[in-house]
Amino acid sequence: MTTETKTTTAETHQDSMFDAVLARLDVAAKICGLSDNAANVLRNPQKQVKVSLPVMMDNGKIQIFEGFRTIHSTILGPSKGGIRYAMDVCDDEVKALSAWMTFKCAVANLPYGGAKGGIKCDPRKMSVGELERLTKAYTIAMSDVFGPDKDIPAPDMGTSGREMAWLLDAFNKSHRGDFPAVTTGKPVGLGGSLGRDAATGRGVMVATLAALKKMNKKPENVTAAVQGFGNVGSHAARLLSEKGIKVCAIGDHTATFWNEKGIDIYAALSYVKNNGGILKGFTGGTEIKNTELLTSKVDVLVPAALQNVITEEIATQIKATLIVEGANGPTTPEADHILNEKNIIVVPDILANGGGVTVSYFEWVQNRYGYYWSEEEVNAKHDASMSLAFEQVWNNGQQYKTTMRIGAYISALKKVELGIIAKGVY
Repeated sequence: MTTETKTTTAETHQDSMFDAVLARLDVAAKICGLSDNAANVLRNPQKQVKVSLPVMMDNGKIQIFEGFRTIHSTILGPSKGGIRYAMDVCDDEVKALSAWMTFKCAVANLPYGGAKGGIKCDPRKMSVGELERLTKAYTIAMSDVFGPDKDIPAPDMGTSGREMAWLLDAFNKSHRGDFPAVTTGKPVGLGGSLGRDAATGRGVMVATLAALKKMNKKPENVTAAVQGFGNVGSHAARLLSEKGIKVCAIGDHTATFWNEKGIDIYAALSYVKNNGGILKGFTGGTEIKNTELLTSKVDVLVPAALQNVITEEIATQIKATLIVEGANGPTTPEADHILNEKNIIVVPDILANGGGVTVSYFEWVQNRYGYYWSEEEVNAKHDASMSLAFEQVWNNGQQYKTTMRIGAYISALKKVELGIIAKGVY
């Protein structure tokens, strides 16, 4: 594998997620000969919307919240992307995540462009009533942006099927009809798809097994560490364990545990369910530092928590030979360079965690069709789709003698460039 270009503006990339996206885009564009016209289109989001949301709080006072939605591209279809509720939501983050969604959907062979949204708030400090009013205020403010054929949101950090149900209700009332396909990640009773909750973690599992096969390693002889035990990490750990992989380390924001003999993932899931959704206090392993999980002696590392956790310093200490990115942007561009030099295979986020948006697409299709599939059908279609996407990215990496990350970007860029050329501009 050739070495990726090492940027000289490390500080800039650490400060700006969008600059980190552009750094990878530029490298891939140069390798695959992307036209300057297509590159210029992709370097600039199609639309950025910022709104002020007055919400009546439980204490009778009005509080103003900032809401964001960035449409990066609709070249390949309506834009698709989650809505996150967090205090660090900002223009740069939403813009970067919207671009990642464009590439993620293209890599997954979906007829979607990319978008992302968010509200700057701390949902843990708000009542259910306040969150409902906030969600519906945001939906009404974005009523001309959202639409089954325009822009289709979904849950993300700090949101869930509950918020999507509120969004659906507000959108239906403002548009005088029933439009279940306006959002995905809904509760099953309101048009949500079976298999959606575990889809992102399932995609991580499929990508891991596909990579191990390329490495001529059998799952039963492999150890793994999973950082993050939320929706993605917990399902990924469970499914990897079910496939015979020994998961030796797991962790969330409260605690991290190591067990050389393998952690009982079902016991961990049960503990989290009965203890407020956190791992702190789990007795199925020895407590270690979070960074020790990243550098532990395992074959497979699954970062499934936050972005930028694999830095230059961490990358030099990583012992795993395979990294499968469950989170968005867990690896900095500078760390990529080091991992490549160490011949560590990295299955990038825009491929590895694409299972979620793949099943979101299936949900959208079922909503449009008015007919719903069994969980077995959804899983079978998901696994076939993820396996095909993996092979395309792997082959690009081999053909262009580059990393899987750049191979994934090449896969996406080629498809979007075709759309730009075919549709034309004016």
